[in-house]
Amino acid sequence: MLYGLAAYGSWGVVPLFWPLLKPAGATEILAHRMVWSLPACLLLLLALRRWSWIGPLLRRPRRLALVALAAAIITVNWGVYIWAVNSGKVVEAALGYFINPLISIAFGVLLLRERLRPAQWAAVATGALAVLVLTVGYGQLPWVALTLAFSFGTYGLVKKRIGLEGVEGFAAETAMQFLPALGFLALIAGRGQSTFASDGTGHALLLAACGAVTALPLICFGAAAVRLPLSTIGMLQYLAPTLQFALGVLYFHESMPPERWAGFALVWAALSLLTWDALRTARRGRAAGTAAEGALDPAEEDPVSLR
Repeated sequence: MLYGLAAYGSWGVVPLFWPLLKPAGATEILAHRMVWSLPACLLLLLALRRWSWIGPLLRRPRRLALVALAAAIITVNWGVYIWAVNSGKVVEAALGYFINPLISIAFGVLLLRERLRPAQWAAVATGALAVLVLTVGYGQLPWVALTLAFSFGTYGLVKKRIGLEGVEGFAAETAMQFLPALGFLALIAGRGQSTFASDGTGHALLLAACGAVTALPLICFGAAAVRLPLSTIGMLQYLAPTLQFALGVLYFHESMPPERWAGFALVWAALSLLTWDALRTARRGRAAGTAAEGALDPAEEDPVSLR
């Protein structure tokens, strides 16, 4: 539980970090995040001694293509998120991660032909209504939230097809990102537009810390995922956008007119419905499993079974 709280708590307070990297723009910050994430991943793989997956991956071009696609999608997600935080749109960014579970469910229905329970249908419909209300409130589609939600939902879908473990998959993706990002940083340095070397040692160290800021929550998440039930992980995932929302309203003082509160209330209602349905289904599954085990273990009642 502590690993899970550390992971989602870190993701929840990360909006406090990106403004520290100014005057670097969102694109330069993104490039540094991609460059410095690779050494962090390599150190982690070295500590865990996990190298055996590299050879099989390199021998499967289709899987490599999916890794490249995942890297491109998460690059969009990271870039939009960094830009949103440094542009005063923390609340809208939080909204994106609130509605992400609803997007994932929609993908399951449309792309994987999954069947929804009535409560899930009601949650998706409520989420769609929330987007409509927020569109009216913003005067336009909440494109930051929708981009973050759809990109992260698509990223999860592609990751499912790749089938690599968390750390290995992330290492493969950052390896794909490394050279393009390094080339971009070299380009802006040649043009005299880089802040890495021109704004002091402290600024350079903060940019380099992007790798640790990216990797450490992932390590904690990996440790939590193998120890906690999926239902607990599902509830913990709401901690990050909740903290982001609180920071946006209370720390960054972003405006929240009544129509935005109404939209967020609908989103929270949809998520509450999803959580209730997931917990109810999990309890029923455990009860059915217990009943099945009891039916298959007649040893106490049938002495013949002891022979």
